[in-house]
Amino acid sequence: MLFDMCHLTVCLVEPSRAQGQIIQHHLQELGIERIDRVESGAEALARIHLAPMPDIVISAMYLPDMTGAELVMAMRGDERVREMPFVLVSSETRPQQLDAIRQAGAMAILPKPFTPAQLDKAISSSLDYLNVEDTRSELESLDLYAKKLLLVDDSTVSRSFMRSVLERFGFCEITEADNGRSAVGLLAAGNYFDLIITDYNMPEMDGRELIEHIRTSSQLVSVPILMVSGEQDEQRLAAVEEAGVSAICDKPFDIGTLKSLISQFL
Repeated sequence: MLFDMCHLTVCLVEPSRAQGQIIQHHLQELGIERIDRVESGAEALARIHLAPMPDIVISAMYLPDMTGAELVMAMRGDERVREMPFVLVSSETRPQQLDAIRQAGAMAILPKPFTPAQLDKAISSSLDYLNVEDTRSELESLDLYAKKLLLVDDSTVSRSFMRSVLERFGFCEITEADNGRSAVGLLAAGNYFDLIITDYNMPEMDGRELIEHIRTSSQLVSVPILMVSGEQDEQRLAAVEEAGVSAICDKPFDIGTLKSLISQFL
């Protein structure tokens, strides 16, 4: 089943009636009519388990009983709704406050106020995610089921969400490491990988150090390495590029961009 705008069901979590009406109006302009607004995290967690289950959750950051970060973490910890797309709408700009949202695999983080184009892009990315399995034919020629992928991230939640995306693409052989040091151990044991996807900020050995090791001290000198990270420091990102990363993708990442990069690498 292919999802499209007019058939989406959205759970909108927004305590402000005025803000809720604004967001609902923009969603309706995109052709989305099935919108259920709730005001708290508890109401949202109850609603997303009711039939018909929503396809996407759009939430404010600060709710009466929890934050948007706590809401998405609760969703990612529940097997029934773990893969449900989540979009944050917030005026919050502090990286430390938004990091948990990025790590949990949000489809997008929209500012307040946002433009219709920004909302359209966020919903389109969510649709790409929901439709990945139905559009997998674009990647069939790559035989992803036979490719070996190493996923490196210290966040269990982030690895779980990324794994679900990669499995939707068609990857079957995915090995996980919780930091660069663990990844180096896997490489030293003689494991071969066709693609490595890594985060930047990790304990013991970060993404830059891992990339430097792979490019200078491993048997997989030419393996494609994709960094998917919420890191915003330009100097750090420049150091990653100098270390030999193949590409850098933001968190939240765009599904179409990720698919294009994997296709390019493999």
